[in-house]
Amino acid sequence: MAASSADTSMDAADLRLIDELRSDARQPLSRLAATLGLAASTVHARISRLVSRGVIRRFTVDVDPAALGYRTEALVSVRIRPGARAQLTRFAEELRTHPDVAQYFYVAGAEDFVIHFRGRDSADLRSFVTDHLSTHSIVAATNTSLIFERTDGLRGV
Repeated sequence: MAASSADTSMDAADLRLIDELRSDARQPLSRLAATLGLAASTVHARISRLVSRGVIRRFTVDVDPAALGYRTEALVSVRIRPGARAQLTRFAEELRTHPDVAQYFYVAGAEDFVIHFRGRDSADLRSFVTDHLSTHSIVAATNTSLIFERTDGLRGV
């Protein structure tokens, strides 16, 4: 269940706990408790409450894409053809299941989607843009920006 504005009130300890979990979600409760100055049982209860309220959605790993052979990243903006809005859900599902799409955003503005592409090389990127996107029946135009460097883990929600 996603958190709503009515059930997301958090105190300073919750915010500090979230910061600690962002930096290392695998650290033992005892270390979290010591860092936060709380009992381990209190930390456990707070984590459980944050999960049940949908504030914490999942615990995951941060993998280096280059270590897995994904050395090319790009942001691909897509403008949808006028009259094709009824097919947006299907297009979004295709993006969701495409192996080279790290994430995508459905946005307002000049473009309709911004896709974070992650592939092995420029040939993968070319294939994704020319064979998958540009030939898609609802795509009017694409614009690709190669990512030279990115920074993950900046503070934010």
